Amino acid sequence: MSAGVTITKDGVPALMAAIKDLTLKRVMVGVPAENAERPDEKANNALIGYVLETGDPSRNLPARPFLVPGVQSVQEEAERRLEKAGKSALEGKRSDVQKQLASVGLMCAAAVKDKMRTGPFAPLADATLRARIRAKKGGDAAAAEELANRKAGQPPGTELVPPLYDTGNLQNSVAYVIRDIRTRR
Repeated sequence: MSAGVTITKDGVPALMAAIKDLTLKRVMVGVPAENAERPDEKANNALIGYVLETGDPSRNLPARPFLVPGVQSVQEEAERRLEKAGKSALEGKRSDVQKQLASVGLMCAAAVKDKMRTGPFAPLADATLRARIRAKKGGDAAAAEELANRKAGQPPGTELVPPLYDTGNLQNSVAYVIRDIRTRR
């Protein structure tokens, strides 16, 4: 007679934990309010981003959507990565689930920042260009050139002065967070 030893590892707890991680987490991309403060400003970056995204007719500000279109531009790839996260969850690989969620967040945040640079957006008003010139020490050469081009009869453009980029403060505040839907943390 021969004796045999069989060792069985119960992988169900790891599987259940990984699935729970995936189903209770949300990847959120935008301007988190807790990190949105601006030096010497009344409005924080979260508010400014919202106003730029949706517009404010009472202040004659057209909508310049960047957040939703930025995320939509990488939606297919994000879905592929989330599918990988699902497969990792089914294999009980919690750390791989977290890596895939983080990769989706990084990719979406980068796409939003790219959208802020590339538009297309409505050009800035002449008054906004003049305000940018006044606000910067030594003026803003690009804004001055855009105003001169308009005065010479050229149509307003966004190549010289991208509407959603001035100091880089708003763009630098775009981030992702992975939140638990039960605690919102």
